[in-house]
Formats: sequence, structure tokens, C-alpha cells
Amino acid sequence: MKNATPIHNHIKKAKQREYLYLLTLRTVGNFLILTSLFFIAPTTSAPVRQEVKFMMDQLTNKTYVVATKQEETKFSLQKAGDIKGLLTRNVNGKTETVLVPEDPDFSIVIPKIGANAKVIPGGDVTNESIYSAALKKGVAQALGTAFPGEGGHIFLFAHSTDYWWNVSTYNAVFYLLGKLEKGDEINIFYKGQRYVYKVIDHTIVDPSQVEYITRKTNTEFLTLQTCWPLGTTFKRLLVFATRVAN
Repeated sequence: MKNATPIHNHIKKAKQREYLYLLTLRTVGNFLILTSLFFIAPTTSAPVRQEVKFMMDQLTNKTYVVATKQEETKFSLQKAGDIKGLLTRNVNGKTETVLVPEDPDFSIVIPKIGANAKVIPGGDVTNESIYSAALKKGVAQALGTAFPGEGGHIFLFAHSTDYWWNVSTYNAVFYLLGKLEKGDEINIFYKGQRYVYKVIDHTIVDPSQVEYITRKTNTEFLTLQTCWPLGTTFKRLLVFATRVAN
């Protein structure tokens, strides 16, 4: 019986060491999980919000109507919260959302995905400080590309960043570009005029394929670009559209 105590103490110490080992592993594991969530959440939160919004719009059959400032008086409009450029009216018991361009001098409005943002001209794609500042305010127009009504190639881009962890600091208006299909409408307001384009195609390219920015066209052509997949900078999603009669 006298030898039982040392054996008992040895077993007790072994169990204590095992407990501390498991506790350490669990603590480190939880720390790594929380750290991952801390970095992932800012990257994925904006895309998730946009996806949920789009899904709810589909479930509730919400429709979007584009209107100029002058056309507002044609609708019985009521302010929808404090959302700039977003008005609503009731049509046969359903809510119809009216999108008024944020800036009639230069804005893009895409009714299918409820996108409405100011366009910042002269986004030098070779100068990070210039295009980064533009993307925090809205959609950027690539420097050297055409303006609406000029009959050339217009290149607009949004949601682009240098590092994946600060994706959420940039404008999220193009997060749902992947939802656009052939025939969907894109509206650009420029110097008080409304220009309408129809989607004709889309593609996914590598960031190095910059030839799409300088492409030449015989008709007025619009290219919209965003990063792909959502919340990353691995690829670029390009949506192509041509102008139709207003």
C-alpha cells in the first residue's frame, strides 16, 4: 500500500500534462479560427449582403424602374429611408423601386441588380492612387476610353483592390454583375442625357489581359469590369453591352 501513492501521483501528473496539452491545442485552434474569421468576414460580408438582397428581391418580385430627375414627377413617390437615389411607390399592392441616378452628369444604373452609382471619369488604370480613390466613391471610367454618346468604347470598373483583405473598403456596386444576362439593360446618365445599353455577352479573364481596355469598336460599346470570384482579386469578370436607341 505504501507504493500506491507514488503510482497514483504519477498517473495524476500524466493526466494533468495531457489536459494541459489538449487545452493548449484547443486554445491555439480557437485562436486560429477566430483570426481567420476576422480576416474573412470583411471580405465576404459585402458579397453576402448583396446576394441576400438579390435573393429577397427575387422572392418578393421586386422590380426596379429607372427615372431621371425630370421624370420623378410622373410617379407618386415616397422616400425610402435615407437611401440616396432610391424611391418607391405601390403598384397594385406591390412595391416598385424607382432608381434615380445619383449624379445626372455621370452615373450608371442597372435595374436588374438595383445598382446605382456615380461614375468617376479619368481612372488611370496604371496609377493605383488615382483609381483607388475613385473606386471608394463609385464606379471608375478608364482613362482614354470613350464617353457616352461619342460612339466609341466605354470601359467602367468597380470593386478592385491591391490586397484581398481590403476588398470591402471599395465600392460594391458591381458585386452582382455576374447576375446579368443577355438582353439585360444598363443605363448611363451623362451630362443630363440618358444612354441605354443591352448586355450581349460576358467573359472571365486574367488580370494581365488588359487588351480589353483598349479594344476598338465600330459602334458604341460598353464594357463593365469587376473582380472575380467575389471577394478576391484572382480574375476579372467582364460584361459587354452595346447601345440601343433611347
